[in-house]
Amino acid sequence: MGYEWFVSLRYLRAKRKQTFISVISFISIAGVTLGVAALIVVLAVMTGFHDGVRQQILGNIPHVLIQKHGEELSGYQEVIGTVKAASHVLSASPFVAKEAMLLSQRNVAAVNVKGIEAGHKVFQQKFLSIEDQDVQTLLYDDQSGIPGIIIGLDTATSLGIAVGDSVNVIPPMFTITPFGMIPKMKPFRVVGIFKQRGGFLDTYFAYVALGQAQRFFDSAEGVSGIEIEVDSFDHANLVASTLRSEFSYPYVVRSWEDLFGSFLSALKLEKLGLFIVLGIIVLVAAFNIATTLIMVVMEKHKDIAILRAMGGTSRSIMKIFILEGLIIGVMGTVLGTALGLLIAKNADPIIKALENLFGIRIFDQSVYGMDHFPSVVNSSDVLAVMAVAMTISLLATIYPAWRAAKMDPAEALRYE
Repeated sequence: MGYEWFVSLRYLRAKRKQTFISVISFISIAGVTLGVAALIVVLAVMTGFHDGVRQQILGNIPHVLIQKHGEELSGYQEVIGTVKAASHVLSASPFVAKEAMLLSQRNVAAVNVKGIEAGHKVFQQKFLSIEDQDVQTLLYDDQSGIPGIIIGLDTATSLGIAVGDSVNVIPPMFTITPFGMIPKMKPFRVVGIFKQRGGFLDTYFAYVALGQAQRFFDSAEGVSGIEIEVDSFDHANLVASTLRSEFSYPYVVRSWEDLFGSFLSALKLEKLGLFIVLGIIVLVAAFNIATTLIMVVMEKHKDIAILRAMGGTSRSIMKIFILEGLIIGVMGTVLGTALGLLIAKNADPIIKALENLFGIRIFDQSVYGMDHFPSVVNSSDVLAVMAVAMTISLLATIYPAWRAAKMDPAEALRYE
């Protein structure tokens, strides 16, 4: 260990006449700790809310959507083969969709009837089904006389129906007869009801088998489009850009951000704003570091003069005080990171404990549509906070260290 390290650590330890300076040092460490912890916790909560709201908006909306401009998409198997070869793509499935009215017991509900293949991600959620049977098996059961349909809980409530009941589906299609145009209508049996999973768009969808939808909507062998799932929401734009180079006009390739990205732009701006505002806490702690070092320089002017007289260079003197400030910054950053991660990882139980302790409601799950308090720790956010804290701490040491290095030893010892 160089003598600069030894002297820096020595100056941080309290002596009888220097207790006040040592207390200021610990306050500086505490300030950096609280600032870093607050930044990590708030960014984790904002990320959690961002993901939660994104799920609220998207629900079962695909990550990437491929359609054909002004017409149905034919030969979709070849398109699916090309799509699955792209990186980050988990699945690609065709669908047929058309707006329709559901009619039952003189009640009407508007939905988007979507024909899907078996294995679609919509089947990953929980359903109310006939005798708790597998919804996917019931939907694709060709032996039943009436085809099956899956609707949302809100739609079922509006129609006043339950699983096993029949509902008439009326698309915007008409049959010309001698008596005029008669709307096309077909009965379906409700084989499953899904509770709104979080996406407010989910309630407007009703699901049927792909083959049934093609026949009912006269789509022949064509489909409305292809839904693509990728391994992360954040990779959707990258996959969409890659596929645009493969499928030019009349194909239309859109990511979920192209469809609904404007809903989330405000959240991104809010997260950046909170990062800046809470970063000021770390900046205030850095002023404490600078104040501490200035007081140490004033207190140790005789020590500095003696070190210079013994052959210490101005660079070594500057290094002593920079190291002292960095020790405070590193200790505060490490402790703050540990505290922030501890709180962020256990945010939900901490919130519930506070609610039980004080008998108040801090996080209303019914309002936000989330079953737990959201908190998602991103390693990139943590590293950014640590880098900012260390940079601010380093900058706070420069002026006091420079003043100490420029001190004239003869002037410092003149009146001693």
